[in-house]
Amino acid sequence: MTRTAVIAGATGLVGGELLKRLLESGAYDEVIAAGRRSTGAAHPKLQQLVWDQEQPEASLAGRLKGADLFIATGTTIRKAGSQAAFREVDYELPLRLARQAAAEGAAALVIVSSIGASASSGAFYLRVKGELEQELGKLGLRKLVLVRPSQILGERAEKRPLEHVAGAVGKAFGPLMRGPLARYRPIEAGVIASAMLAAALHAPDGRTVLESEALPAEARKLKQRS
Repeated sequence: MTRTAVIAGATGLVGGELLKRLLESGAYDEVIAAGRRSTGAAHPKLQQLVWDQEQPEASLAGRLKGADLFIATGTTIRKAGSQAAFREVDYELPLRLARQAAAEGAAALVIVSSIGASASSGAFYLRVKGELEQELGKLGLRKLVLVRPSQILGERAEKRPLEHVAGAVGKAFGPLMRGPLARYRPIEAGVIASAMLAAALHAPDGRTVLESEALPAEARKLKQRS
């Protein structure tokens, strides 16, 4: 049987790393990169899908049955320009894609959320992430994997000076963060991507939450089971 991976957000930091791994993986015969623009990548099993901005989920119609859907979309409030615009990208868009996946019978949905995500959080960013997780849990997806990374390390196409400084500090002090603080260690985008792929392939059906401190071990499963 042909196994298909669909990735939304492949032009981002985590999404770009995940796309590389999906193309290298022998588990998938077809990889569809869906988004606002082409990734610019070329590979025999890669299909580029530039979606309709008004109805992104409609662009995936008929492609999700039995597929693994990976969602690595996201922005910042500063880049989005307002809380409403941020919510459109980080809540409305992934929820619409997830509903399409549930309607068509996708095999799995693996999505990047955030450490501390909670619908009751006083922080807007974490509250939006938590509300999204709640709604995803109501869709009846066969397999739902919520990935909650701490600060993400890696070279972004866009420059974020404050994140660069914070990342350097976090990387320096990360080894000292142990016990309850371990989950707050910064984590490399490549590790997150590997964990997402491993979870899609090996996590049980139902809802799985991968907190940041669990991601390195999950990522290692790719090598252990290859």
